[in-house]
Amino acid sequence: MSEAPLLRLNRVNTRYGSIPILQDIEAEIYPGEIVCLLGGNASGKSTTLKTILGLVRPVAGTIEFCGERIDGLPTGQIVARGISIVPENRRIFPEMTVLENLEMGAYLRRDRRALQEDLERVYGLFPRLRERLRQAGGTLSGGEQQMLAMGRALMSRPRLLLMDEPSMGLAPVLVERTFALIQEINRQGTTIFMVEQNASMALAIADRGYVLQTGRIVLADRARNLLANAMMRRAYLGA
Repeated sequence: MSEAPLLRLNRVNTRYGSIPILQDIEAEIYPGEIVCLLGGNASGKSTTLKTILGLVRPVAGTIEFCGERIDGLPTGQIVARGISIVPENRRIFPEMTVLENLEMGAYLRRDRRALQEDLERVYGLFPRLRERLRQAGGTLSGGEQQMLAMGRALMSRPRLLLMDEPSMGLAPVLVERTFALIQEINRQGTTIFMVEQNASMALAIADRGYVLQTGRIVLADRARNLLANAMMRRAYLGA
């Protein structure tokens, strides 16, 4: 690709205590892409996202965002630079209202006048949230909580949206709706890096994908090529 990557991981290694987790991870995410990170349980997928956000510090390697190193920065500074996350299991604030949850997504922003514009964008993507603005987040259905988690992340106006298992715990009809919304968010200009166990659905909407096994990237290719890859089909696609 001719343009510079939005995010670059260069030989990133992490540990939990003395246990190595990520080993020499190299990945690039370019503006406008949907890129998925696939792998089994305990392969290091969520740790990769936590490392990008500064929640886990690399013991070796570098992470660059918009051409500048962000490894070593506090998480708040990383978010302020334009990276946001839809966490695994949604993790909304259950006692807060829907509106309060959305406002928390914009906590670090200084352009307060633009918040209403972004709220309207979120309502356009997730009309059910407008109907439940004064309702406590914890009383929403699982699908509605996922919408709220996505909307909250978008309220920070991220250039890069990280998503950790967006289909987890959702009924099949809601999984399809969630992936359609991910595509729409991307069409509106947000680059997406998504961790997902539903490999077939993720690759169906992604531009490219990486496959992790025990902390190492073992495959990296265009999504359509990964869908046709024999190893992928045996290990992750049920073929």
